[in-house]
Amino acid sequence: MENLHRNTGRTLEQWMDIVKKENFAKHGEAMKFLKETHGLTHGFANLIALKAKGSDAGSAENPDDLITGQYKGKEHFRPLYDRLMSEILSFGGDIEVAPKNAYVSLRRKKQFATLQPASKTRFEIGIILKGHPPQGKLEVEKPGMMCSHKINIAGDGDIDAEVMGWLKAAYDNAG
Repeated sequence: MENLHRNTGRTLEQWMDIVKKENFAKHGEAMKFLKETHGLTHGFANLIALKAKGSDAGSAENPDDLITGQYKGKEHFRPLYDRLMSEILSFGGDIEVAPKNAYVSLRRKKQFATLQPASKTRFEIGIILKGHPPQGKLEVEKPGMMCSHKINIAGDGDIDAEVMGWLKAAYDNAG
């Protein structure tokens, strides 16, 4: 947030006012507006869009409510999330867990993964390993996405050494 004012000449509050006046229904609309109209980077646009809607962990009264909301109608995926979090947090004590409306962001010095119950049949693990070729369960994500790769899982049996290895590689790369 400190860099936002330095790099753009506007404070977060000023940017939030600009976005709120546009009255966007979706996060992606605000992101597109900020990037295309104001030339902001993806990171700054995402920060402003989240803060303007109050959908980031810092704006939530109780961040656990954001996680609970992600699993409404997808309760069968909550044990997957809990297991993944338990294993990921064992990588080190420097992990920041930042729940959003639709997913949970995992960061060290920079973001390295996201966990999201994407649909009723698919749980998506977003992984940031820019420049790494797809391999095994690791698929390349569409260009312009926050994460460079993803792994889709459907059940507990899909969480194996390969999945945890990719998450650990992303964690190590973000430190």
